[in-house]
Amino acid sequence: MADRSFLNWPFFEERHRVLADALDRWAAANLAGIDHSDVDAACRELVAKLGEGGWLEYSAVDPDDVGSVLDVRSLCIIRETLARHDGLADFAFAMQGLGTGAISLFGTAAQKREWLSRTRAGAALSAFALSEPKSGSDVANLDLAAREDGGSYVLDGEKTWISNGGIADMYTLFARTGEAPGAKGISAFLVPADMPGLSIAERLEVIAPHPLARLSFENCRIPKSAMLGKPGEGFKIAMSVLDVFRSTVAAAALGFARRALDEAVSRSTSRELFGAPLSDLQMVQGHIADMALDIDASALLVYRAAWLKDSGAPRVSREAAMAKLYATDRAQSVIDKAVQIHGGDGVRKGSVVESLYREIRALRIYEGASDVQKVIIARQTLAGG
Repeated sequence: MADRSFLNWPFFEERHRVLADALDRWAAANLAGIDHSDVDAACRELVAKLGEGGWLEYSAVDPDDVGSVLDVRSLCIIRETLARHDGLADFAFAMQGLGTGAISLFGTAAQKREWLSRTRAGAALSAFALSEPKSGSDVANLDLAAREDGGSYVLDGEKTWISNGGIADMYTLFARTGEAPGAKGISAFLVPADMPGLSIAERLEVIAPHPLARLSFENCRIPKSAMLGKPGEGFKIAMSVLDVFRSTVAAAALGFARRALDEAVSRSTSRELFGAPLSDLQMVQGHIADMALDIDASALLVYRAAWLKDSGAPRVSREAAMAKLYATDRAQSVIDKAVQIHGGDGVRKGSVVESLYREIRALRIYEGASDVQKVIIARQTLAGG
């Protein structure tokens, strides 16, 4: 049973503890039987279940409530809890939030009504289309062009490593509109998946199966009303979305690490070696101590960043970068120790810790690789915070 004492930390309110308990019970009752053999079908099923359960209401603002805001602590609690139960369930929830984050933060009332009512109900899947073949971490260097033509924009180019690519109903897309060089010449758009000129160029397979694709745009015409915010604000919009959701990636890593520790404790207390439980060995105890320390330190960084954002901090780039860097790197270490404690069973395909080992690696890359987080932390530290 995962440690829940962190919920008594002063970062949280009673509603967060209620949320954590309710979701934990729901996940135990609803996620165990999901068939992952068909990843696309599993993601659609998970989004539908999360919508029916009401959990996707946390992923975006309420389009009927002008004062509705994203609660980052709730997002982190949900991702941590889902990741502890099922990595694909965490992915399904995360993409509903990331894919619509720009609408929550910058969308018009009409855009919110059109899309958020559907994504919050699990009736439509969303995606965040930022990365390109030549611009992953270097977002300002993207090439996909949005050419103004009368009352429309015409899209030409590619996006790649797009989560939910191929199954999404809507893509939040970032394209170069050319108002200025670099970051100031990028705009954001909402592009329905069935727009003529948008095609799936390639489905991408990775070590932990998720729906990913390379998208091709060829003379794809979208109305000017599809733009989010103003021309040239795309980079600001993308960074604002990541400022909210980067902490949640750290929370997912934390969930994976907690599950790995639970599995390691169970294994070490039930498996005997040389006539005594593994847990009697000082080296194993050392591993368990390191795992517990890494988890608590990660949780402090994750929920500090989330609490700061919820408390009204305009930007938490440094704090979110610290949380993502530390939590994802330490989760990798925690899971590796769990595999070691399990011995041969730790690398058996389909075992819990083997699945966690494959799941965690991508989190150190997407939404800003670990090396990029170090750059962010260093620059802000050198600038005086």
